Amino acid sequence: MAAKRDYYEVLGVTKTSSLDEIKNQYRKLALKFHPDRNQSADAAEHFKEISEAYAVLSDSEKKQTYDQHGHAGVDGRYSSEDIFGRGGGGFNDIFESIFGRGGGGFSQQQQRGSDILYQTTVTLEDVLHGKKMEIDLQKQIKCDNCQGSGCKPGTNKRTCTSCNGQGEVRQTRNMGFASFVTAAPCPTCRGQGSMIEIPCSNCKGQGRVKGTKKVDFEIPPGIDTGDYIVSNEGNEIPDGINGDLVIRVKIQPHIYFKRDGKDIFYDQDISMIDAALGCDLRVPTLQGEEKIKVESGSQPNTIIKLKGKGVSHINSRGTGDQYVRVVVNVPKKLNKQQKNLLNEFKETSD
Repeated sequence: MAAKRDYYEVLGVTKTSSLDEIKNQYRKLALKFHPDRNQSADAAEHFKEISEAYAVLSDSEKKQTYDQHGHAGVDGRYSSEDIFGRGGGGFNDIFESIFGRGGGGFSQQQQRGSDILYQTTVTLEDVLHGKKMEIDLQKQIKCDNCQGSGCKPGTNKRTCTSCNGQGEVRQTRNMGFASFVTAAPCPTCRGQGSMIEIPCSNCKGQGRVKGTKKVDFEIPPGIDTGDYIVSNEGNEIPDGINGDLVIRVKIQPHIYFKRDGKDIFYDQDISMIDAALGCDLRVPTLQGEEKIKVESGSQPNTIIKLKGKGVSHINSRGTGDQYVRVVVNVPKKLNKQQKNLLNEFKETSD
């Protein structure tokens, strides 16, 4: 007979590990080696070994005895029933946290309809003001003929006799130290707890059909390229949870402006004469035209800020600004008179 391994080695903890650390480590190992999840030949033996180690190390009295005398002290003082039968470190609570109610691998949950993806393009003006949208969405909707029951009108579902309406069947197993209950979906009703005797002719017992539904939603001001969720507007599912509508938004490039977060950028062309002498200009913004002053002697790429003429952003407060970059155009061709004037300017400025 092989010698027992050290309990601390079995769980991968130390003598100074807290009870929470011991419990968390056991939870991980129980999830890994439980025979309902691990089909290897030695899984059951590993599971029994880590459970015995946990039952001792999670009990302060047993742990003290083990620390002083090792396996000989525990085996000589406690029977298997003593180790596992007096609370056993809260096995039931741990198994429920891992496997769900009853300690088994099955937990009946509401079904959820699938999500639907809808793609749309919006303008920079929509980013500024927001946009209300109404679309005709092709989706799975509740069958009007049977009101989602899946049954022929005038008939009802009957309770599954295999599971008595529980939707699961249970099996009690002896794991060597305690009775352990596992649960699995009922194969007769497929975990539903009830069965349709006469299916609806319209939906063939599914409770839902393909249809069209008008869906209203609002694209908020400050939106950015990305995915946004309209809850519960995806495919419907009887007695379950509707999926979501995923709105995939793309911001359309603007002919004049570029956006960076809340700020708007615009390039304004001016002549080198206007840059030198200065001038007053009217430039476009998303809210309309604004007057700007270009100071005399302005250099290429000078930036003029229009406060509050940007957009909002859904992830931050306030409104951004518009930045006008002065682009100085140098003429590529000059006539003789223009050349003479520039040469005269050059001579007088030396």
